[in-house]
Amino acid sequence: MQNSRRFNIFIIVFFFFLSGSSAVVAELQQTSLPSDQEIGIIEHLGEFVPLDLSFIDSKGDTVFLRDYIDKPVVVSLVYLNCPGICSPLLGGMADVLDRMDLKPGEDYKALTISFDPSDTPELAREKKRNYFESFRFGPFPEEQWKWVTGDSVSIHKFTDAVGFKYKREGKDFIHAGALIVLSADGKISRYLRGIEFQPFDLKMAITEAAEGRVGPTISKVLLYCFSYDPEGKRYVFNFMKVFGTVFLVFLAGFAIFLIYQTKYRRKKERN
Repeated sequence: MQNSRRFNIFIIVFFFFLSGSSAVVAELQQTSLPSDQEIGIIEHLGEFVPLDLSFIDSKGDTVFLRDYIDKPVVVSLVYLNCPGICSPLLGGMADVLDRMDLKPGEDYKALTISFDPSDTPELAREKKRNYFESFRFGPFPEEQWKWVTGDSVSIHKFTDAVGFKYKREGKDFIHAGALIVLSADGKISRYLRGIEFQPFDLKMAITEAAEGRVGPTISKVLLYCFSYDPEGKRYVFNFMKVFGTVFLVFLAGFAIFLIYQTKYRRKKERN
């Protein structure tokens, strides 16, 4: 009778676990973003950006990607009048480049692309100067971190290639934040999501890109735990999602415990 009761409890827990697991799988699938997602980043690891695209740098000169990308490149996508996450993203990029022990121009280059066609080289020059003044551990070579603007055609081709989804809202844009590391031949090697970055993570991404390897996005677990709030323009903690996952893990452990106890009791009764 007791074994039957335990078995019934196990069946109930098992079905709770199955239904909960389906929800978790669905949530995890959402973090990878469907192809028709309007806002976010759909990772195109191992794919290539079109190197025939041209942009205008902060000096007003035309820059072809094929001429600039001859070693790993750390790319940020922003718009220059952004009141939200662009400033902390660029601040995080400047900070990690400042603290990293790789040499710009020898080991890697940096590239900031505005996805707002109305941004100008003059504005790019002004913004670039502000962030270059934030370097604390020595000057950063100016030519090794280009800030470029472009027309809507070049912008859309590049953002589509890297899976960067954004949406205009009035004079502003709703978008996510990340650094994208490209190899010397334009292959998308790694995405580093967020607005703060560790020198070790970026160094490993650049090293992998230099070797032509593609690395997983380390922060996918963080992406599962946090989501971007377009209204507040910040990342928020998904309490219910994380709590539900922890609860499902507990249920799984409890189900395993019931199975073990039932087998142990049966074995003891036979003996």
